[in-house]
Amino acid sequence: MTKHSSRKQSQHSLSETHFWIQRLSKTAIRAAHILGVAISSGGFIFHLDKTLWLNWWLLAMCSGVLMMAQEIYRSKLWLIQLKGVLTFLKLGLLASIILLPQQQSTIYITVLLLSVFIAHGPAGLRHYSIWHRRVIDEPKGMRKKSLNG
Repeated sequence: MTKHSSRKQSQHSLSETHFWIQRLSKTAIRAAHILGVAISSGGFIFHLDKTLWLNWWLLAMCSGVLMMAQEIYRSKLWLIQLKGVLTFLKLGLLASIILLPQQQSTIYITVLLLSVFIAHGPAGLRHYSIWHRRVIDEPKGMRKKSLNG
């Protein structure tokens, strides 16, 4: 093995390590978010005592903020694409529960359904820019910060 190929392989393994750290941290945060949402859902939908689910709700909120931060760090376009705009809409709906507590279950279920469309909808929907009124992505040649998945 030449000195050049050794250095190239070393650089590759570092970037591969970096990729795995990013990928696993994003997956771990998403798993914590889903766990928090799943367990706190019972509290919201069935109006259970807050002491049973509040810590799980805090886990869902904190992990959600971390996921948003990762997305914004990866691409500022997220803020004007439907995937970002609908995330802020979900936060607004959740905040509206304070004003409309009698609609708590309906609002929460709506937020859950929006989450499915945001996470699993087609790229053309998720990447649609409300500002540009068309699908946008990073310009070709721009280096995306890779947190694939």
